[in-house]
Amino acid sequence: MFVKEDTVLDPDGLIRFETDIDPAHAAAPVLVVALSGFFDAGSAQGLLVRHLMEREHQVVATVDIDQLLDYRGRRPLMTFAADHWSAYDDPVLAVYRLRDDEGRPFLLLAGPEPDFQWERFVEAVRRLIAMLGVELVISAHGIPMAVPHTRPLGASFHANREERREGHRSIIGEVTVPGSVSGLLELRLGEQGADACGYAVHVPHYLAQSDYAPAAVTALNCVLSQTGLVIDGQALESAAQETLAVVAAELEGSPDAAELVSTLEEQYDNRTEEPSPAQALLDDDGRVPTADQLGAEFEAFLREETGRGQ
Repeated sequence: MFVKEDTVLDPDGLIRFETDIDPAHAAAPVLVVALSGFFDAGSAQGLLVRHLMEREHQVVATVDIDQLLDYRGRRPLMTFAADHWSAYDDPVLAVYRLRDDEGRPFLLLAGPEPDFQWERFVEAVRRLIAMLGVELVISAHGIPMAVPHTRPLGASFHANREERREGHRSIIGEVTVPGSVSGLLELRLGEQGADACGYAVHVPHYLAQSDYAPAAVTALNCVLSQTGLVIDGQALESAAQETLAVVAAELEGSPDAAELVSTLEEQYDNRTEEPSPAQALLDDDGRVPTADQLGAEFEAFLREETGRGQ
């Protein structure tokens, strides 16, 4: 036993190492952060986490979720069997250690985004990554955009270091948006000189409420491009092809929906002579169109078709 049960990363025991883990042997250069609860269009992050967790993994540390979660705001599921409660799906927020296809270790922080004590949680994670020798923290999730599913998905990049932002074109200026723990972690790490970045994958807004596997493929490729990790994505690729086939089949039965997709395609293709996923989002005034500007009818159509298929 390397670590005593009362060995913690902060005085109140927010993050605790597993009792059989030697921190010196749990080190890894990359930490992927995936906290559910913040908006994740197309379940890009959720599908990516599921894909990663199919690999052999080890729990390195766990978070005392009771201190951080609003159970009444996000009630965990319980199973009632005839006349008694038989199971409880208790939420878990933990750090896992995995290896890529070439045997290189990396870490994954996955579970519910904390509702409370953001600053203390971020500080505890900062101490954790310092202890485990993490050199880069990275995240990825989906956001809804007015883009067609028939074109390559783009992704907006953000980083707390200028040198890492070089070569990435921003499609928006300065905006104020609801915060997230992942965003706060990136900000605070940057203030202390640590390296953190992330991607927001552009998901067709009319598919944002469903599991959209192509977005997870893009999220995985984005993570790999920044980290140098090698992870097979064939299972996600296959799921993506199946998803696109389902959407194509639905379009065949609705000329109106097909016309709306055609409008998005034209908008995408006309933005530049060599359209890029980022530039294709901009309208004639250089602004990003809102999701309400296009696709309301198509969104309703897809909801109706999904209901019929259930």
